[in-house]
Amino acid sequence: MERAVLLTGIGGQGVQLAARTLAVAAVQSDLEVMVFGSYAGLMRGGNTDATIIIGDAPLRSPPTVAWAQAALVMHHEYWSGVRDRLVPGSVVVVDRSVFKGEMGWAGGTAVEIEATGVATEMGNGRGGAMVALGALAAASGLVDLDHLQAAAHEVLPSYRAEHAKANADALAAGFALVADPVALVWLAPARAQ
Repeated sequence: MERAVLLTGIGGQGVQLAARTLAVAAVQSDLEVMVFGSYAGLMRGGNTDATIIIGDAPLRSPPTVAWAQAALVMHHEYWSGVRDRLVPGSVVVVDRSVFKGEMGWAGGTAVEIEATGVATEMGNGRGGAMVALGALAAASGLVDLDHLQAAAHEVLPSYRAEHAKANADALAAGFALVADPVALVWLAPARAQ
């Protein structure tokens, strides 16, 4: 079984770090993973996207896909490209701190949270994507919080290691925003128990 997750936002929101964190957490969960990140020429303010394929056996899908079952959306600017690739029944976490306007989507479950606002209140203004990722994990069942928090410590280079605890805390805050899975994206027998 394979599942695709799309992440989108603008440069500087932490979309690529969130993608790496999810990928490492999935690997630590004994799953197969492929990640493809892309971003515009601007370091800050341009579009940034990532695709993650997660499977319980060797992967067959390329890391660029025409469909996905889950998404993390940090900004409205590039939402339409993600929206058009979501299959019916998908789960999407949206950062309403930044996302403006209507989603124009009824293909599944939208979990709208103030991810950047929560991160800022925690003193981690750049941790919005981590809050959103925690919420996505809770809403979808893709990975558990323990693996996400462990991954938060693993993905940062040594010169950024002091931010790992704040990112792990942001993941936990986002996870706590979703009481129960809203659309269990991962349905492998070992995960459904």
